[in-house]
Amino acid sequence: MKKKVLSIIAMLAMTVSMAACGSGGGEAPAPAPTDGEGGEEVSSDAGDLITVGYAQVGAESDWRTANTESFKSTFTEENGYKLIFDDAQQKQENQIKAIRSFIQQDVDYIVVAPVVETGWETVLEEAKEAGIPVILSDRMMQVSDDELYVAWVGGNFVKEGETCGEWLADYLEAQGRGSEEINMVTIQGTIGASAQVGRTEGFGNILAQHDNWKMLDMQSGEFTQSKGQEVMESFLKSYDDIDVVICENDNEAFGAIDAIKAAGKTCGPNGDIIVVGFDSVKAAFESMIAGDLNATFECNPLHGPRVAEIIQKLEAGESVDKIQYVDEAYFDTSMDLETILPDRAY
Repeated sequence: MKKKVLSIIAMLAMTVSMAACGSGGGEAPAPAPTDGEGGEEVSSDAGDLITVGYAQVGAESDWRTANTESFKSTFTEENGYKLIFDDAQQKQENQIKAIRSFIQQDVDYIVVAPVVETGWETVLEEAKEAGIPVILSDRMMQVSDDELYVAWVGGNFVKEGETCGEWLADYLEAQGRGSEEINMVTIQGTIGASAQVGRTEGFGNILAQHDNWKMLDMQSGEFTQSKGQEVMESFLKSYDDIDVVICENDNEAFGAIDAIKAAGKTCGPNGDIIVVGFDSVKAAFESMIAGDLNATFECNPLHGPRVAEIIQKLEAGESVDKIQYVDEAYFDTSMDLETILPDRAY
């Protein structure tokens, strides 16, 4: 591993320094990379940089684009890093291949946003044997030994789902529909992804508290707008009376809205169907302002600075928390969205 090589080099340098008495040269200061949030500039010499390999899921949504940009803008040479970025195009096998490539390149840290939760044991063992710490971003992994990764950074997906359910209960009550039979469908995310698992579970916890809520169907929209539209078109053909559509990300909600309108129905606060999404990207605010989307539940994609903070603590020999949630909120059409939108970072 690169760190071991650097240690050997440092020892040799010390030996040479002692032998060359009277050289007059003091010991060079260690490089001081910043915390990833715009601190003092460091040397861009390759030997001074912390190399980070990032295996990203893909570019399936506006949220993912913002997440990728957060890493690319944080892990720069100016901030003391060399970032090796890989887009897995929604395929786990591509991510596993990327991780093995990072190991071969002897990176200092590996960051993974896993496509799904299972199937990572072997490659994480390989990273552990190579002495390379692994940090998980956004989605979780199910592994028999949680020492195979150092930390996880992301949203509390179960809480997001529960918050959505609680919001819906309050919204229906305010509309005078609290005791009315409510038919709903869910456009799930990629099956097996942490966001899908958590949001489905969280909303299900609230669903179980309402005997008058009926979940007609659940299908995966794979977190994409095109697939979300396809699934919603299928729902509309299969069910005559749909009151609520739970979309497990905003892009799926945009697709669902397109399908609803194409079918001659309306949605939003003044429409036939209540539509909610997750992520809270800028386009979701625009959709709410347009009167199409009822609410969006935030999943903060700006993970880069938090991961950089973890790496700096590890570099300093400090311990880090295993689970690190990012701050999140929710937004609906009752809020002053036009005032909030300009300040959104994603």
